[in-house]
Amino acid sequence: MRNLIFFLYKYYTFILFFFLEVMSLVILYRYNNYQRASFLNYTGGMASKFYESVNSASNYLSLRRINDSLMYENARLRAQQLNAYYQNGFTLSSIVDTVYKQQYQYISANIVNNSINKRNNYITIDKGRLHGIETDMGVIGSNGVVGIVTSVSDHYATIRSALNSNTKISAMVKKNGAFGSLEWNGDNPRVSSLLHVNKHVPVEIGDEIVTNNYSTLFPVGIPIGTIKEKTLEAEDNFYALDVALFTDFNTLKTVYVIRNILKDEQKNLENNLKGDH
Repeated sequence: MRNLIFFLYKYYTFILFFFLEVMSLVILYRYNNYQRASFLNYTGGMASKFYESVNSASNYLSLRRINDSLMYENARLRAQQLNAYYQNGFTLSSIVDTVYKQQYQYISANIVNNSINKRNNYITIDKGRLHGIETDMGVIGSNGVVGIVTSVSDHYATIRSALNSNTKISAMVKKNGAFGSLEWNGDNPRVSSLLHVNKHVPVEIGDEIVTNNYSTLFPVGIPIGTIKEKTLEAEDNFYALDVALFTDFNTLKTVYVIRNILKDEQKNLENNLKGDH
C-alpha cells in the first residue's frame, strides 16, 4: 500500500493528464458524428487487416493438409480413368459390369529429395512399404512419366528418375503406335531420347510420345513429351528421336505411384513361357 501511494504521488500528474485525455476523446467521439464515424472506420479497417492476416496465416499453415487432400483425390480420379481398367471382352447378358476391370491404382506421395544434375538421378518420396509401395512400380507426375521405384523402406521409397542412364521406359508415338525405348543421354534434364523407332514409320516434329502397354509399369497413353528433333543416318534402320519432356523435374513436388493389380499374373505367365524354351 505504501508503494502504491508513493507511485500515485510520484506520477499523479501524468495519470491525471492521461485520464483527462481519455475522457476528452470519449466526449469527442461520442457527441460528434463525424469524429465517431472516422474512428469506427479506422478501427474497423484495423480489425479487418488483423483478421485478414490471421486468416492468411491459418490458410498457409493448412496448405500441407489441403495439398495431401487434393493429391488423394487426384489419385482416386486417375484410378477411375479408362486406361486404369482392362477390357476382358466377356459380355454375357447375365453378367453385369464385367467389360472393364480395375487394373491400376494410384498412391500419392510428396518428394523429399530430388536430383537432376547427375548422370544417374534419383528421387526420394515420403511413402513406403506401409503405404502399399513396392519395387518396380511406375511413377508419374501431374504432367507425365517420372520414373520407376527401385527400393522401399517402411516409410520411404527411392525412384530411379527418367533422368537416369539406366532407366528404360517402353514408349510409342501416339498417332501411329510406333514403339521404342525412352532413354536419357545425361545432358539436358528437359530432353530425353526415343530409340529404336523403325525408319519406315512416319514421324514428325511435334508428334506426342506416350507410354505403351508393353510393360507392366504404366497404363497405356501416359504422356511423356513431344518430338523435338529426329535423326536418321543413311545406314541406320532406326530413328534417334529427341523428346521434349512434359515433366519439369526441377520443379517436381508431388508424384503418383502406380500399382498394377495384374502385374504378378502377367509376370508369372511370361516366366512359365520362358521355361518352355
